[in-house]
Amino acid sequence: MEQDTLREWEYKCIQEEPPECTATCPIHVDARMFVKEMARGDREAAFRVLAKTMPFPGILARICDHPCEQKCKRGEVDEPIAISYLERSCVEQTTGRVRVPLLPRREQKIAVLGSGLAGLTATWDLLKKGFGVTLFEQSGRLGGSLRELPDALLPQEIIDGELAILEALNGGIRLGETMDGQRFEEICREFDAVFIDRETITGCDLPLRQNDRGDIAINAASGATDREGVFAGGGTRDCGAWSPINETLQGRKGSLSIERFIQKANMEAGRGNDGPYQTRLYTNLNGISLTPRVQPADRAAGFSDDEAQAEAGRCIRCECLECVKTCLFLERYQAYPKKYARQVFNNERVIYGAAHTKNQFVNSCSNCGLCETVCPTNFHMGDLCLQARRTMNEQKLMPAAFHEFALQDMSHSNGEHFTLARHEPGKNESAWLYFPSCQLCATSPGEVLLSYGYLRERLTGGVGIMLGCCGAPAYWSGRDDLFRESMATIRCEWQKRGSPRVITACSTCQNLFTEHIPGMETVSLWTIIEEEGTPDITGGTAGTTVAIADPCSSRHEPKTQTSVRQIVRSLGMSIEALPLSGDKPECCGYGGLMFNANPKLGQDVIARRLEADNAHEYLAYCAMCRDHLAAGGARVCHLIELLFPAVAGGDPAARGWISWSERRTNRARVKQGILRELGEQGAEIVKSCEGIMLEMTQEIRRRIDERRILDDDIRMVIDHAEQTGKRLLNTQNGQYRASCQTENVTFWVDYTGEGDRFTIYNAYSHRMKIVGVK
Repeated sequence: MEQDTLREWEYKCIQEEPPECTATCPIHVDARMFVKEMARGDREAAFRVLAKTMPFPGILARICDHPCEQKCKRGEVDEPIAISYLERSCVEQTTGRVRVPLLPRREQKIAVLGSGLAGLTATWDLLKKGFGVTLFEQSGRLGGSLRELPDALLPQEIIDGELAILEALNGGIRLGETMDGQRFEEICREFDAVFIDRETITGCDLPLRQNDRGDIAINAASGATDREGVFAGGGTRDCGAWSPINETLQGRKGSLSIERFIQKANMEAGRGNDGPYQTRLYTNLNGISLTPRVQPADRAAGFSDDEAQAEAGRCIRCECLECVKTCLFLERYQAYPKKYARQVFNNERVIYGAAHTKNQFVNSCSNCGLCETVCPTNFHMGDLCLQARRTMNEQKLMPAAFHEFALQDMSHSNGEHFTLARHEPGKNESAWLYFPSCQLCATSPGEVLLSYGYLRERLTGGVGIMLGCCGAPAYWSGRDDLFRESMATIRCEWQKRGSPRVITACSTCQNLFTEHIPGMETVSLWTIIEEEGTPDITGGTAGTTVAIADPCSSRHEPKTQTSVRQIVRSLGMSIEALPLSGDKPECCGYGGLMFNANPKLGQDVIARRLEADNAHEYLAYCAMCRDHLAAGGARVCHLIELLFPAVAGGDPAARGWISWSERRTNRARVKQGILRELGEQGAEIVKSCEGIMLEMTQEIRRRIDERRILDDDIRMVIDHAEQTGKRLLNTQNGQYRASCQTENVTFWVDYTGEGDRFTIYNAYSHRMKIVGVK
């Protein structure tokens, strides 16, 4: 990933954008953090938040006109947070003192004319930046119109105490200065730059261009006047709407312009967010309960401690995190997409031999697209992770353990045990081509064969069949070379049969074909059944209520989803709505190969989903959704099991999980079934160890399956041990322990038995290579 690509990804995530209150504040006080600290009862911390951005917080927090409250998102639910009361309460009841970190002293000297809020703010900011600043005031004391405010609002001693910091910062103060054109010229010659507070110094006093109100005319963005090195601001009282916080902004803008002027930098570039601006942050207000605004018992005294905490506790802490709320993967790694993008970028820059700390992260995403659907800016974490996987493969840094098993299973599906492409028996052309998917064949072989018979009965023009894998594991793992190879094979076989319309029983297959094989027209099996009518014999389902588990790959296939629901209703079943369905289905943990790269996360995804759904019985139309839900303990059946029951009178929802070894056997059964109908004899592919019979408890079988160890792997170990005698005997329990090493993996098995029948007690594997024994 290049730097500009990273910036594009970062910009898409709006989590770090400021809330409305901060963006609306002319000087961008972090009101969200301030209110959070007040809710915690920590006034000292709250004061530090104010002092970080606000000059003279003891003054401004008492008199600010608080435009932030007008944009408070809480106000869209009931009433805005009383930020004004909270700020006043904070500064009146805290002993906090402003600690100002000073930059190294600079040689340039700046003059500030007038000590209204704009002039005071410019002085404060420039002193903090290390400039030598002299403040000129015509009257006998600092403060300008602040001195005219009632003592009940702003006591004189507060003004004196707050402004004393200017002297502490070594600011020069000259009171009683007469300001006319001659004195102004002297100051301009003596100082490197000048800021004028228009509240106390009018255009009539100085030789500068004026606007139609008689004020010194300035550039709105920079505060520059028509004289080089002279800047001005303030004076909003004369406009009829004096705003203390906008006066402060005027001084702050002037100080920044002076700094740029001294540095000979562009004074207007990159200043679009000076002052109030529109934030990009999205905050979901659904589910926020009404909570009345707290009214102080004594309005004159303001909030008590308890009242302040209660009012601050109403804040909804505006943030986005829409994707994190719905995706356990994003939640589990305790950040959000903008941070993840940086981490992925840094992970790619790690030198060879160092730790790539985000390898598992980028391989744990299910690539389901739910994040993109719920994100206000369509941030697709799956696309980011997929690109990172491709980069890891290109750099040859992808750990084999993440995807090897899934790629081996894909290879099996595209191998001689399963792959097949034929016209309909008795025909030499096909108007249709049925692609049932490798995983549906692996879980429901009898039902797949019956569904193929149904299609041949209902459709005209010939219905061919193609068995194989669509290449999804290669796509998800970032192995573009293997994926292109799969697509090329499928395209070739499809074209050999006259490029017929393809019927898919898997939404993932349908999506990949549509996106990567131009000209291939696809249609869902469920849409065909909706249009042609359900088969004459279906499972007994009338009166049953089911929750339809839409696969994540159907997110953009509303036609398929509608067809499934129409079929279910036609069977006399009722549908229970799920929290996430339609365009927001959640992945079952198989997509993106999450189940392989991060098995624990995949299990947790299902567990959380079952808890949130609280459904009595599920109906799936994705083979992996069906199996993963079943593995999580849910009652679930596949739609094909209801429409084409291979076993009459059974309860398909009671069927549990299916092992990976059974899957491979089932795929072979589908191929053999098709070949029998064609009158062909499939070649028997028998390994030397396939005659070995294995016995094990269901618990051990499940444990071994979760470790991605196949029956054939176990047979290979036993065959090798029995042939060579290389095995260890545990004299306490009589079990043998043996191992056998393949190209990348060493398998170990604990067993007893002899001849062709063996009992298995445990099996595990690792990627260490045993090179010898000392």
